[in-house]
Formats: sequence, C-alpha cells, structure tokens
Amino acid sequence: MTQTAPDILRIAVAQLNPIVGDVAGNLAKAREARADAARHGADLVLFTELFIAGYPPEDLVLKPAFLAACERAANDFAADTADGGPGAIIGTPLKRKSGTHNSVIFADGGKILAERYKLDLPNYGEFDEKRVFQAGPDMPGPVNFRGVRLGIPICEDIWGDLGVCETLAESGAEILLVPNGSPYYRSKMDAREQVVIRQVIESGLPVLYANQVGGQDELIFDGASFAINADRTLAFQMSQFEETVVVTKWRRGETGWICADGPMSKIPENEEADYRACMLGLRDYVNKNGFRNVVLGLSGGIDSAICAALAVDALGEERVRAVMMPYRYTSADSLKDAEDCARALGCRYDIVPIFEPVEGFSHALTQLFEGTKEGITEENLQSRARGTILMAISNKFGSMVVTTGNKSEMSVGYATLYGDMNGGFNPIKDLYKMQVYALSRWRNGHVPPGALGPSGEVIPRNIIDKAPSAELRENQTDQDSLPPYPVLDDILECLVEGEMGVDAIVARGHSRETVHRIEHLLYIAEYKRRQAAPGVKITRKNFGRDRRYPITNRFRDRG
Repeated sequence: MTQTAPDILRIAVAQLNPIVGDVAGNLAKAREARADAARHGADLVLFTELFIAGYPPEDLVLKPAFLAACERAANDFAADTADGGPGAIIGTPLKRKSGTHNSVIFADGGKILAERYKLDLPNYGEFDEKRVFQAGPDMPGPVNFRGVRLGIPICEDIWGDLGVCETLAESGAEILLVPNGSPYYRSKMDAREQVVIRQVIESGLPVLYANQVGGQDELIFDGASFAINADRTLAFQMSQFEETVVVTKWRRGETGWICADGPMSKIPENEEADYRACMLGLRDYVNKNGFRNVVLGLSGGIDSAICAALAVDALGEERVRAVMMPYRYTSADSLKDAEDCARALGCRYDIVPIFEPVEGFSHALTQLFEGTKEGITEENLQSRARGTILMAISNKFGSMVVTTGNKSEMSVGYATLYGDMNGGFNPIKDLYKMQVYALSRWRNGHVPPGALGPSGEVIPRNIIDKAPSAELRENQTDQDSLPPYPVLDDILECLVEGEMGVDAIVARGHSRETVHRIEHLLYIAEYKRRQAAPGVKITRKNFGRDRRYPITNRFRDRG
C-alpha cells in the first residue's frame, strides 16, 4: 500500500530541562511532553541531544549500566508511540558494534524505525566528546516519517565541514531537524543563526534547530530554539532560558516545505541575557543537587550584593541567608549597605563579628610570627575566618555556600584560598568586574522573567557608586594594587578570551609594564583557580572547561 505524503506537518519542539543521569526522570518528562504535544495536534515531537541521558553525560557514558538504562528507556518510549499519537525523535547514547554513539532514535507506531549517529564529534572548548563517543560509521540518510523524508543531523553535524546537510539533501531529505545541546555564551544566538543560514544555503532545505534549556554544572543551555526557512527567513523563534513545548505548523508548497505557523519570541540582549543565565545556572545547580537553601557572606560590596540578588531571584527570599561578618576595618557604610541590600531583597540577614576568631588566630601565631612584619598573611586571616564561619553554617543547616568572586579577581589571584573562595557554586565566576557593575545597574531597573525577587532597587546605589575594597586594612581600595578595572578587564579579555600577545595588547594603548604584570599574575594564580568552586559560563572562554593552562608554567611573552 502506497503511503500518501501529507501537505501539512505539525512538529512539536520539546525545549526542556533534563537532568544528567536521571534516566527515569527524563523519560517521564519526555512522556509528559509527548502527551502535551498530542493534545495540541502534533504529528511528531523533536527532543534535544542525548535527552534520555541528559547532556553532557561525560564519563557516565563509559559505564555499561548507564548505557543499558538509557537504551531501556529509549525502547520504552518508542513503545509508547503505538498509541497512534505523535512520532518522536529523541537523543540517547547507544552502544553498537561500531562503538558507543551519540545517537537519536526515530520512533513511530510503537517501534524504533531508525537510529542515527552523530558524525562530527566536537573536541574543543567545553566539549570533549571524542573521549567517550565514536563517530557514526557512515553518512546518515533521511528517515521516512509518514511519507515525509526528514534529515536528522545532530548538533555539531551542522557546525563542522563534513557536508552532512548537503548529503542529506542529495539523499532526498525535505526538512532538516537538528537536536542540539548548545551551551550559552554571550552573543551565541548570532553564531547559531549564521551556522543554520549557511546550511540552509548549502542544502536548499529549511532547518529546525531544537536546543536544550537548563543548567548543568558550569554550562547553561539557553533553549531559544528556532527555524530558518529555505528562503533564509526566520520561521519561528522560541523563548530563551525557559522550558516549553511548542507545536509548529509546516506546509508543503511548490518549492518545498515552509513553516507556516510558530512563535516569535523576543530574545533578550546583553545584560538581561547574562543575568538570566547566571540566575538559571544557580537555580539548577542548587535544585538539581538537592540543596534546601543557600548562605553567602554579604560584605556591603558589589560582588556579594549581586550574588545575593541572583540567589533571591533564583530561589526566593526564604531560601537565602546573608551573613555580615564585620572586623575592625569594616566601615559604617559597608554595614549599612549590607543591611539595606538584605532588607531590599527580603532575605534573612545575620551579623557575626569576627574580631574574636581573628584575634585568636593572631594570638596563636604570635610566637611563630615574632620578628616579622604584618602584611597580607594577617589580612588573609580575616578572609579565612569568614570562610570558616560560612562553612560552619553550611554544615549545621545544610545550606550551600554561594561564592562571590568575579573573573577579574580570579584572573589575577586576588582571592583567598579557604577564605572567600570557599563555597559550592559561584554565579558570577565568569563575569569581569565591569560586567558585574553593568548587571547590577540593569537588575535595579528590571525584574527578569521567572525571578522570585522583588522589583525596584535591590542593590543600593551606594554599593554601585563607592570604590571597591576588600576592607582588609585601613582605607584600602582595590585600585591600590590593581589598575583601574576598565583597564584591567580589557587586558584580561585580551589575554584570556583573545589569547593576544603582549605587543598587540600594548598597541591598544596599555602600558607594557602593566600588561607584563597582569600576564604574570594571571599565570601564577592558576593553582588557585584549580581549587575554585564551579560557576556559570558566560564568556567564550571560562576558567576550567575552556582554558586549561598548566599550573607549572614559566612562559612569559617578552617578544
């Protein structure tokens, strides 16, 4: 019996937030999404990359029991399609004779009708798929869904130069459906659209780009699924940083398929996108790892203030505890600013003075330190006393400590091991100091979608306006020992994100002596960064996954 090809196809895009390793939970989420899509008349549901496993599963893929659990779940989900409802395309790892593959199954009528394996395995930046997967052995062909031939390239298959999309078009594919696990970084949307447009031009086919949403350790998946028609126009645009299932309507025309109906959500820009990424990353890290609440030190400075705002926005005021830990150098302004910030956010606020523990440490070390000059060692006792208090609160009440250091400080080592570096997660780890200021100003004027915090000025104006200081000695400011933050941040972006040489950075107007000094500080602080808490990736190159410099390193760029 010849199958009559339809002229209308309703494709549901499941832009969801799976949890790595939660195979049963991810299967339940997939079933719920498929049922929702069925109620809205969908013919097919497209899920994202490795949805059953959660993405990225990393070395879990090397565990046979995990692979077996994923395949059982995939088979169970395929069996669900016997109900006459939508077919499904869903990602899962599969172990076959040709190796362990990053795969999708195509299921309809209660059966798995096809498997497709990722051909181009990314092995750069945050990706190291070649460590755990083998590339598909052959170029994938299209699958036949109720008379419509669909190409299913998987994520990197459309980013690389292996010609996967062209091959699918030459093999008769009519629409390209791409499941993705594409992490966020600033301006990533522009990069994705350019990649998809290039594939539309080369293949002559419309491309539907379905992307995961949610936080997974340091990575943020921002969703923002979309499609580009064959004429290079934007067919639809789904929301960013939000879970949703959307049914899109596709119509066959004289020149092929076009998307005739779909959402056109506005994509946030600049500070809003970064803020929402940080908020989502903190929320998912806390919730997915089972923490009831969080605690952080609130110093009256900008970094702890924005972290407090992010925590309240992500979790709600009742799950956030802020602790001011004053010492003799803590100014009256800082005490007032910290209290005003906590009051504006509505979170719990405690004051725990650290005079006695710091003096106790100093007294205990008097004999050992006799004849030496006071300096950074004594200053760091303050930070380490604060870190100990926060960890004690964490142990006693089960609260995760939120770490509050920014990327500028971590770059040059202006952070104290076992002190202000203590904690479980850092939402601003990948934000330079000037970006922290920009996001703070933005948050005072806006409440992001999904935020649980209040509107209005949640970061007191004085915190934003005053000179930043760790307040570890009398009248200290950060600029006593560092260049102004606009200068520092530009040099660091050149060194870290740009991998630029000293000569090129000096040509931007910076002092050669200053650039040499910052480069040296960057390199010698590597050992600290290896011990830092994980945190949200915002830039193209964060510390950890993206930038893997040796700790022992004598290279310096001297031309």
